[in-house]
Amino acid sequence: MRRPTAVLLGSGAATLAADLLLRHGPAPGGRARWTRSNHAGAEVTLLEGVALVAGTTVPLAVVDPASAVVSLGAGLTGAVDDLRPDAVRKGLAGHLGALARGEVTVGALKIVGLLATGLAGAAPGARDRPVHDTLVQAAIVAGSANLANLLDLRPGRALKVGLLSGIPLALHDTGSPAAAAVGAATVLLRDDLRGRSMLGDTGANPLGGLVGLAAARRGTAGHRRALLAALTALTLASERVSFTRVIESTPGLRELDAWGRPPR
Repeated sequence: MRRPTAVLLGSGAATLAADLLLRHGPAPGGRARWTRSNHAGAEVTLLEGVALVAGTTVPLAVVDPASAVVSLGAGLTGAVDDLRPDAVRKGLAGHLGALARGEVTVGALKIVGLLATGLAGAAPGARDRPVHDTLVQAAIVAGSANLANLLDLRPGRALKVGLLSGIPLALHDTGSPAAAAVGAATVLLRDDLRGRSMLGDTGANPLGGLVGLAAARRGTAGHRRALLAALTALTLASERVSFTRVIESTPGLRELDAWGRPPR
């Protein structure tokens, strides 16, 4: 069995086990701590994100420890933001501006945490490539994690993007991080679409980070720079443009985004 296939199946099984445990067992800090209201005002649980972290970290720890660090590190970084949100400042510019003035916000800590997680994921093989290429790979992991979080605004949206971008990568041996993300996303998609649970930062960060890591490991240095440029452009665009408004006004994207959700 090819390694991504094993990780895909292992991630699906581990995520299912974690999801069942979180449904019927205790939750870290109590269930109320992980309950939020979604865009429609309905109560949802963020424990979906915990299940994704558990389901991806366990199988990756066996075959790809660096990827497991990305999953766990991005998940823990996201959990800090989920459980201690910074309600005053939003957006990359706000957090970086505060950091330049000597103020350390939760968002700034998240940026540092995701970059450190990306460096851990890019560490294998770092001696055989230029330092700047390793930094680009780390930035891709961090940027992908952040982009997935920006997409987690409607049921199923971030998971669909994770699946559409992760499945092609999971077909290759070097795509094992993406295979783990695909396995977990497949298990969690149904409840997410029905508005029962959501990824939150805890789940969106590792989902995007793992797919980003798989993409960063493939292709040439030029491809990685182009990918990082695209991620940077999308992140900057999100400061001024609503992704939801663009999606809902674009034929094709609108229908794909709504697919699987029950009618209101």
